[in-house]
Amino acid sequence: MKLKIAVLAGDGIGPEIMEQGVAVLSAVAERFGHEVTFREALCGAHAIDEVGEPFPEETYRACRDADAVLFASVGDPKYDGNPSAKVRPEQGLLAMRKRLGLYANIRPVETFDCLVHKSPLKDELVRGADFVCIRELTGGMYFGEKREPAVNGDGVEEAFDTNYYSRPEVERILRVGYGYARRRRRHLTVVDKANVLASSRLWRKVAQEMMGEYPDVVTDFMYVDNAAMRMIQDPRFFDVIVTENTFGDILTDEGSCITGSMGLLPSASTGSSTPVFEPIHGSWPQGKGLNIANPLAQILSVAMLFEHFNLREEGALVREAVAASLDQNIRTPEIQVEGGGRYGTKEVGEWIVNYIRREA
Repeated sequence: MKLKIAVLAGDGIGPEIMEQGVAVLSAVAERFGHEVTFREALCGAHAIDEVGEPFPEETYRACRDADAVLFASVGDPKYDGNPSAKVRPEQGLLAMRKRLGLYANIRPVETFDCLVHKSPLKDELVRGADFVCIRELTGGMYFGEKREPAVNGDGVEEAFDTNYYSRPEVERILRVGYGYARRRRRHLTVVDKANVLASSRLWRKVAQEMMGEYPDVVTDFMYVDNAAMRMIQDPRFFDVIVTENTFGDILTDEGSCITGSMGLLPSASTGSSTPVFEPIHGSWPQGKGLNIANPLAQILSVAMLFEHFNLREEGALVREAVAASLDQNIRTPEIQVEGGGRYGTKEVGEWIVNYIRREA
């Protein structure tokens, strides 16, 4: 297969983990005889510094023309600490999602037995947890009508974000959720706040109407505050979660703690155009250039990329290599066992590449 991949390394630790992701993707492509070409493009704070905007038109064209986008991270402290900044790195991420029509974010949460001790939750709660959170990605407060902080006619400073959803937006993300549930354990949990929010009542109304189309899937409903609590008390309850943009953003970060490290979880964003594959963690500027960032989420995003194109054996080999690295304690510092060897971002990536080549 021929694949054109747009590479958006972004900010902070992004370039370091991206280097390992590209190396793994290239090694697997060589192993299976695929022809892969890469095109690098600017995004985030790096793009603002270079051209004045976080998602330049040239970057959009590179993404649009590619078969898939491999993305790392955006964000920089010089923008985070400036509430009056007119342009922010994260605006580039939102623009990419909107312009590429990426309305479905798929975030799997799966524990590794050898890392259960790193989870803040008790072993008996977390072992065996395996669920997918599907987050609507282009609606809600992140994209609704906004008013930046300003003084109104009464002399009071105010601001607002509109949590807008339409029936077609809700229907299409629910269908994605039901599709995943049918391929897994046939259990879908719709998370909302229908007791308070009108937008959530639309979500629940549409979901209740659609349930009859999927009689083979058990559908239940949960308020977001209860879901957050249940995710800590009994993460194994969940199979597939589907929810709106803001709730999904928060719940998936909470879910990442179950595994013991945000550096272990990949994601895919799909929709009407080029899919994007990325780790769920941020740019972690404090770790930039120190060779300590965990590259496994970026590498597992490569596995999801292959699987998106139905290259199951390729994806399985990436996952096998990652599992082998963990089992043999080839790990970055935040998940290394006491007395284990010292491995950095590069060393972990190189070990996985060599594993893939040995398996050839």
